[in-house]
Amino acid sequence: MSLVPEIEVRPHVLQTPSESPECGSIVKDSASTNSGGSLEADQEFLRRQYALAQLDQTQRVNWGMIKQLTVCGVAFLNDAYDMFAINIVAMILGFVYYHDAEGAAQNTVPKKWDTLIKIAVQIGCLLGQLVLGRLGDKIGRTTVYAASLMIAIITTIASAFANSMVRGINVFVVLFIWRVLLGFGIGGDYPLTAAIVSEYSRTENRGKLMAGVFAWQGFGNVLAPLVSLIVTVCFAAKIDSDVLYLDYVWRIIIGVGCIPGVATLYWRLRMTDSSRFQNVAAAGDPEAAESLGSEDEKLLATDAGSMASADEPSGLSEQRGQPADSSRRGRRKTFRQYFGEWRHLKVLLGTSIAWFALDVAFYGINLNGAVVIDAIGFAGDLYTDKPSQFIIRNCLGNIIINILGSVPGYWITVFTIERLGRKTIQLMGFAVLTVLYVILGFAYSQILAKSSGAFIFLFSLAQLFQNFGPNVTTFVIPGEVFPTRFRATAHGISAAAGKLGAIVAQGGLLQLTDIGGKHAWIDHLLQVFALFMFVGFVVTFWIPESKGRSLEEICDESEEYF
Repeated sequence: MSLVPEIEVRPHVLQTPSESPECGSIVKDSASTNSGGSLEADQEFLRRQYALAQLDQTQRVNWGMIKQLTVCGVAFLNDAYDMFAINIVAMILGFVYYHDAEGAAQNTVPKKWDTLIKIAVQIGCLLGQLVLGRLGDKIGRTTVYAASLMIAIITTIASAFANSMVRGINVFVVLFIWRVLLGFGIGGDYPLTAAIVSEYSRTENRGKLMAGVFAWQGFGNVLAPLVSLIVTVCFAAKIDSDVLYLDYVWRIIIGVGCIPGVATLYWRLRMTDSSRFQNVAAAGDPEAAESLGSEDEKLLATDAGSMASADEPSGLSEQRGQPADSSRRGRRKTFRQYFGEWRHLKVLLGTSIAWFALDVAFYGINLNGAVVIDAIGFAGDLYTDKPSQFIIRNCLGNIIINILGSVPGYWITVFTIERLGRKTIQLMGFAVLTVLYVILGFAYSQILAKSSGAFIFLFSLAQLFQNFGPNVTTFVIPGEVFPTRFRATAHGISAAAGKLGAIVAQGGLLQLTDIGGKHAWIDHLLQVFALFMFVGFVVTFWIPESKGRSLEEICDESEEYF
């Protein structure tokens, strides 16, 4: 008589009971995935598969999950504010430190310092995504998640008080150092938030919840120029009589960035890792069960079959409480072994290259909104306008562009991602962006000459399809298509590739903007962006569609073993 009578055995496939539709994650049979392994180890593996499938059925959106989703959403609002406020701050620093310069240098931060302070957070993010993502897989998502916020709060406050030393480095170098450290803290939010939200969500709403959390970034994009506008208006009379009052303004703008983090720190410290992650962690290390938080999570990790309760296959319940055979744990693939196979490496390359390609354009434009606003003639005159008037116009320009394109794009994705699918939205976004950047690049002068309104419309449309497209999906997909043991690490690698793209854009491509005259190379820059969008479109075909599939089914957990 079979020890597992309720599991239907077919050649090469084991399936969980038909009466549990969400238990349909497919695993290879023991002959193909566990040759030489013990029967007890096989049954432990099946128990975990069944328990995880049951877990996906039982998770519901409740008040506790709403609080966690809000905390995660505020994290992205905060991150976006901290990253993009520098766009306005860099402009203000020109008035503060170069108001007495002569000629074209007046009221303008030199390009080398402008680049340095704008690229700082991206460098820190790249490092944080790699390091904190890996730590999230090793010691727990929420522990590292809380630590990343504390780093961000401390370094934001330090950035607001940055100043030149009497001898040695100037304020821009000091600001660069603190913002690299700030970026390190921000970097952890990407892989850890993605892993936390995906592992807590049900299959049918996982994409919507992940996209919804990430969509708070759009609010941060608007909040940065909005706060800058309010603070500038409050100081307007004093600024116009003494431009050095702007020294207060830029410090307040940066300092406000710590408020959302401080407001949510308590709840982030109270977060616990999902049962899915604790189950997997305990399967690899039986002693891990001793360190789990709540009693129900401890029970799940110690006995993966507990989630199945009375519905569990009888043959598996007889084995309850028996630890997995050491040979099973010994045959778990390492990160290098798992991604050493082309079918898995191809997915990681697809998510990484797509994110890299997107961020070349996304950060190339969003960190330099003032350049675009100036190019279309909305910014005013840097030399003849009052400082407060010039800054206010630029703040308004940033707000308008974000409200017209960026914010709606995020939320269109939230409400369509479960119907259209992640891969479909990403392919569509890259395709539309390729076309729009070709039009904007090759007809740049003609469009501006005829109508700046037409240029704003096309540019806002590009912003819309960045977010109703790859900006959201490049975040969502890596949180779903990798095994739980490697999820934060692989997501961190993908996100770090994106930040490398931002560094390439800001440190390389944007330095070419003024070749041949002020803003003379913007048309060629847009053409380069079109090329990167096409690259993103192509590599998206390497990525599987994750819509409507459980995390275990997408990754096929049996592939983690020899």
